[in-house]
Amino acid sequence: MYELSDTLGPSRVRPGTNLLVTGSPMGGKRRVGLDVLAAGTERGEGSIVVTTTGGAGQVLSRYGELTELTEETPIGVVDCVSRQQGIDPVADDRVSYAASPVDMTTIGIELSAFLESFSRERGLGRNRVLFHSLSTLLMYAELGTVFRFVHVLTGRLQSAGALGLCVIDSTTHDDRTMNTLKQLFDGVIAVEPGEKPRLRGPAFAEPPRNR
Repeated sequence: MYELSDTLGPSRVRPGTNLLVTGSPMGGKRRVGLDVLAAGTERGEGSIVVTTTGGAGQVLSRYGELTELTEETPIGVVDCVSRQQGIDPVADDRVSYAASPVDMTTIGIELSAFLESFSRERGLGRNRVLFHSLSTLLMYAELGTVFRFVHVLTGRLQSAGALGLCVIDSTTHDDRTMNTLKQLFDGVIAVEPGEKPRLRGPAFAEPPRNR
């Protein structure tokens, strides 16, 4: 089982679980996602962040505020922003790049490469992935295209026994969009400012059990 984080209370989910993190803009969704990944880092698990809203340097800086980062920390960042903004890539084994947030083929390849590296080369049986955010993809691509990408993504994480979290600004999209994407997830973490995150869905239905 994956322990989530102190932020979410004593919650566990099974390997291969995919969760949708929803809420209003600036409501703390990314912090919740990073908290869940940091809880894994503290347990020696791998962490991968796909960022479509900020560069890798920003992600690593914020992550370092939540947990200690060393050269041996198993963390990877797929940066989908820097090249689009004309920023030169940084030579860092922890970072790979996609041309833009809609370069979904490269995003999938680089994410899979990190999972493969953590699993085979570093012997990590548990890995956590944060995708921030699906709303950026929906700004540039049709819902059907994003749905197919997320379907492949969640399937890949499920087969790898990883824990996946995808962030979306729920107030930005209509009910059709939200309901279409929710089909692909095992549960929802609803985050709003000043409120305790709410956990909903089959992923949280069973009492915690050791595995």
